Amino acid sequence: MATIGKQIADFFSGGSTTDNDEGLKGLFVNELRGMYYAEQALVDNMPNMADAATTDQVRMAFQQHLEETRNQVTRLERIFDSIGVEADSKTCNAIDGLADDGDEAISTTETGSLTRDAALIIAGQKVEHHEIAAYGSLHALAQLLGYTEAAQLIEQSLQEEKATDKKLTQLAESFVNERAKSEGRGDEAAYSSPNRRNYYDDDDDLNQGNLVGSDASYRNQSGAGYQSGSQSGSGSIYSGGSSTMGGPSTVGGGSTNSGSGYSSGQDVTAGGPLGV
Repeated sequence: MATIGKQIADFFSGGSTTDNDEGLKGLFVNELRGMYYAEQALVDNMPNMADAATTDQVRMAFQQHLEETRNQVTRLERIFDSIGVEADSKTCNAIDGLADDGDEAISTTETGSLTRDAALIIAGQKVEHHEIAAYGSLHALAQLLGYTEAAQLIEQSLQEEKATDKKLTQLAESFVNERAKSEGRGDEAAYSSPNRRNYYDDDDDLNQGNLVGSDASYRNQSGAGYQSGSQSGSGSIYSGGSSTMGGPSTVGGGSTNSGSGYSSGQDVTAGGPLGV
């Protein structure tokens, strides 16, 4: 029988023993069930976020991703079937907490305000970062176990989550950030419109006022904290704290080079034996 040290070495190097493979399969199935729960919960929660959005652009981003999420639920069922396991869910406390954050973003912001959209983007990106990490780990495990079909299906969902996170960042940078700052100053001329659901201006693409989002499409927000004394219009909602990962913050101040998070261009799934 292999020593404990050998078993640990095999686990992290991908070495194959019967016990190791069974343990990894159990881990994979457990994580898959958590993801199945998460996607189903988001199908229930995301319509509330879409309905609460101020602008058409943010509302449509959530509606489009809702359709993708429904497809991801079906895709997870195909993954279960491909490995001969019945589709079942396991409570994911992380996604429950993030869903609560989304509800709080709605309840603590004014209806029809761009601050509401900024809060929804923050809540949405928190969810996306969780899903990117979870799908990345599942993809690494599927490859390790030789689940080729499962790995391909997981990769599809992973790319959808990254694309959604990037889209939310672009919305924040293109018009929500700067106009939320103007809103905080009471500068009605900067963002008023006969249709409060459509603030988009084609000339806003180079907006540099970062309140939420960054030039990185999927970086860790961990370590970011509230900046003492910061108000709407000060140029920052969050001030980057510290993180074991280092690099710029996803939710940052006026610069994308301060704060905490993954370094520029670093994939959330990079590094570590399981891709996390």
